[in-house]
Amino acid sequence: MTEIAPQPRIKLSKLRDIGWSFWDPIGLLDPESPAGRWDDEANLSFADEYDSYLVAAASQLRRGTPRDEVVAFPVEIETQHIGVGDSPSAGPRAEVVVEAILADETIWTWPDAQGRFRV
Repeated sequence: MTEIAPQPRIKLSKLRDIGWSFWDPIGLLDPESPAGRWDDEANLSFADEYDSYLVAAASQLRRGTPRDEVVAFPVEIETQHIGVGDSPSAGPRAEVVVEAILADETIWTWPDAQGRFRV
């Protein structure tokens, strides 16, 4: 019987740090506000707003999808799906998000010998 290699899990808090810092296409976080982080009490009601998009982008990178295709994904989500329209900043912000995901060596967590994941 072939043993299946364990798959890593994304550390959602790390991914949210990246996404909310560099890609907030509908401007939910007010950078001038004292509660300017996704994990601040005032923002917890919408902290998961972009999770599915960010997880999809990170997963694409993990599977080896070409970088330019992954960069195009949040741009498409922002301009087409969310519907905020074309913005000259969409591409550069998506590039920063992809680079930050690629650069973060702690964004993925692997199971220990008992199959448990650390948070």
